[in-house]
Amino acid sequence: MNLKSLLKSVFLKPLSFLMLGFLTIIDTLPLVLADTTYPLKNNTDSVVTRYNLSAFPQNKRRLLGDFKLVQIVDRDEQERSRLIQEANVSYSQGNFTAAEENLRKLIKKFPKDAFGHYQLGNVLYQQGKAEAAIGEYKEAIRLKSSYALAHNAMGNALASQSRWEEAIVEYQKALQINPEYADALASLGQALWQQGNRDEALASLEKALNIFKAQNRPDRANRVEQLLRQMKAADDPSVS
Repeated sequence: MNLKSLLKSVFLKPLSFLMLGFLTIIDTLPLVLADTTYPLKNNTDSVVTRYNLSAFPQNKRRLLGDFKLVQIVDRDEQERSRLIQEANVSYSQGNFTAAEENLRKLIKKFPKDAFGHYQLGNVLYQQGKAEAAIGEYKEAIRLKSSYALAHNAMGNALASQSRWEEAIVEYQKALQINPEYADALASLGQALWQQGNRDEALASLEKALNIFKAQNRPDRANRVEQLLRQMKAADDPSVS
């Protein structure tokens, strides 16, 4: 059976739709609590701002000034964590508009936050705004070059537009950063299949399957196993 017949009969829907059903960005909005950039070593920060720095010797002023800086940083990190958490809740409820609003607030205050751009890309993608999502993934990668999650997510967004060659490049970049990234391997396998690279596709999916099993992720492993059976049966009807 050729690839065209496979897309029409075996999968019922084009493989691109199957791919997006399996690979809809699964690394989306994890519950992440940002650590303070400058963790405090004691509890004196709670009383620092009650003092007039001019009343202290120069060396003491510098120390107290450092504590005040820590307090400012701590407030920023608390605000960042709050916005991420609120986006998490909205996303889990399917309220992508509210999640987007919180993430845009995050990026406005922290424009160099690669994680914020990546998460915003995920939310935009879920709203069917693939091109806008790609822009956010690119910005996340610009800010953090070794961002495997963003490369994989951008690959999925490109695949949703049938831009297979570009998607493959992104999956490969993700795997250069993390060769054991099973989701990127599964994504790559399906994109390669769309391009007619049967052997490479199967090899990528087989490797993804083994990693999913090693990571004790049975849902993903089962889906890949099903996909492999369908692909193999397409070329060899005796395979069930």
